[in-house]
Amino acid sequence: MAFNKIVARIVVVMALVVPLKSWAENNTPRNYEAHPDALALIDVMVSEHAFDRDALLEIFAEARYQDRIVQLMNKPAEGKPWKDYRPIFVTNKRANGGKAFMAEHRDTLLRAQEKFGVPAEIIVAIIGVETRYGKHAGRTRVLDALSTLAFDYPRRSVFFRKELKAFLQLTRDEQLDPASLTGSYAGAMGYGQFMPSSFLNYAIDFDDDGRRDIWHNPVDAIGSVANYFARHGWRSHEPVASKARFSGDGKSVTWVKGRKNLKPDYQLSELINLGLEPLAELNLDQSATPIRFTGVKGKEYWVGLHNFYVITRYNHSALYAMSVYQLSQKIAN
Repeated sequence: MAFNKIVARIVVVMALVVPLKSWAENNTPRNYEAHPDALALIDVMVSEHAFDRDALLEIFAEARYQDRIVQLMNKPAEGKPWKDYRPIFVTNKRANGGKAFMAEHRDTLLRAQEKFGVPAEIIVAIIGVETRYGKHAGRTRVLDALSTLAFDYPRRSVFFRKELKAFLQLTRDEQLDPASLTGSYAGAMGYGQFMPSSFLNYAIDFDDDGRRDIWHNPVDAIGSVANYFARHGWRSHEPVASKARFSGDGKSVTWVKGRKNLKPDYQLSELINLGLEPLAELNLDQSATPIRFTGVKGKEYWVGLHNFYVITRYNHSALYAMSVYQLSQKIAN
C-alpha cells in the first residue's frame, strides 16, 4: 500500500513538472497582453496619464516579442574601432546624397539655420548618418521594438520602459496607430531617428500644417533636428573639433572611452600642456575633450569642443559625433 502511494505521488509530481518544463522551453512570448510588466505599465498609464485600460490591452495584444532585436542590441556599431566605424558613414556616396538633399531642401535648411543657429550641413549630416536622407528609416515595428526591450531586455529595461510610455503618449496625442509606425530596432523613428521622448520634447511643426510629422515630412524633420541641437546648447559660428598631435604621456590624459568622458572637462590650454596640441587655431580658454581613435594608419588624436559634445547628446558616442562632423565637412565642401 505504501509503495502504491509513493508511485501515485511520483505520477502527480511528473504531471506537474513536465507541463511546466514544456511551457518554459516552448512558450516564447507571442504578445504582451498578459505580461506582468506590461500590465504594471498599463496601470501606470491609466492612473497617471488617463489612458483607457481596454485600449492599452488591445495595443499590447498586438505587440510581438522579437529575439532579433535583442541580438542586434548586443552588437552595436559603436563597438567597432574608428577605422571600421568611419567607412560606414563617411563616404563619397553619402556625401553626394547629402549635397542632393541640401539642394532639394535648400530654403527649409536656410530657414532652420537662421532660426536655430545650427549649420545646414550639420542638420543634413545627422539625417544622412541616421537614415541616408530618409531612405532607410527602419522597418521594425516600433511597438515591437520598445515592448521587447522594455520587458525582455533587463540591461536597459528602465530606459526603454520610459520610451515605451512616451511612445504611447505621442501616438495618442498625434492620433497615430501604435501598431503601424516603423523605425529602427531600438525604436527610433523618422528621418532623424528620434526616440519617442525626443519626439515629445523636440519635434516641431516646421511647415505650420498642424502636425509634427517626422516620418514623411522632411520639413518637419529638418526643423526638429535643428531644434534638438539648439535646445541642447549649440553655439552658432563656433568650431566643432580639431585634429591634434600628441607628444605627451598617454596615461596623464583621461581619454574618451566608449560613452564615458564625453563632456569637455579640460581647458584647451591644459590639454596643450599635457601634450595634446590642436592643429587648428583655437581659443585656448574654451573647454575641450581629448579623443584618441584607432585609425587606419595608427592612433588619431582630436580635441572635441562644446559643439562636438552637443552632437554626442544626439547619440552618446564620440565615434558617432565624429562621423557626423566629418560627413558634414564633406557635404559642405
